[in-house]
Amino acid sequence: MGMRLIKISVVYFVISTLLAMYMSITENMTLSTVHSHISCLGWTSLTLCGLVYHIFPGLEKRVISKILFWLFNIGLPIMIIGVSLFLYDKTGLNKAIISTGAILVTIAIILFAVNVFIGSKK
Repeated sequence: MGMRLIKISVVYFVISTLLAMYMSITENMTLSTVHSHISCLGWTSLTLCGLVYHIFPGLEKRVISKILFWLFNIGLPIMIIGVSLFLYDKTGLNKAIISTGAILVTIAIILFAVNVFIGSKK
């Protein structure tokens, strides 16, 4: 699971970099919030989760790590799409999309924390 998290984090890193390049070329920074969320959550957080699981392989074998993977990777794209739509069209529906994705990501992060605290031997 650790390497799966690291590999998917690299996908987020590429997306974040391409988005940054697009914003730089077009000189339109409207999506800078989207870029920062993809970078911080997708690239950095998932890389760190993957490294923790790689260093402590007992944690990655638990079912909770698989749930984290799917909740995070379903929730983050939903949240990113919602934020993108919100930045261009400030309707209430977009806020619901953002909230749905954010809730899934938050649950995933809490599950990671629970896994680390109850799954570690020390």
